[in-house]
Amino acid sequence: MNAWQLHPQLANDTVPVIELALCEVRLMDDANHPWLVLVPRIADMVEIIDLDPAQRSQLTAEIDAACRALKTLFKPDKLNVAALGNMVPQLHVHVIARYRDDIAWPRPVWGNATARPYAPEELIERVKALRTSLA
Repeated sequence: MNAWQLHPQLANDTVPVIELALCEVRLMDDANHPWLVLVPRIADMVEIIDLDPAQRSQLTAEIDAACRALKTLFKPDKLNVAALGNMVPQLHVHVIARYRDDIAWPRPVWGNATARPYAPEELIERVKALRTSLA
């Protein structure tokens, strides 16, 4: 069995926030949307069904925690949760806070706008707030 490693594309597009029991939680470096990515730290996972029942249950609990953190911190109109994996095969779950006036509404965030990286100070503050909310 291979040791778990974060896919290079996820490493490039996100910054670490916190490690939960199952997942590494990362912030997408796109200031257009408050956007978390949860990556189970288990090698060779592609689909949610690849996880055993206990791991699936833990993933659900961690998605719940991510949703609640985004809802509390950012007061979105809607939360989007998706595990697509079309571009990055490693199992990961997107949790995105959406607003009726955001740049992509009501369409999915993918392919609708160029990512806008966080300013360094904004990134530090956002990660700190998320880490506190998820701890």
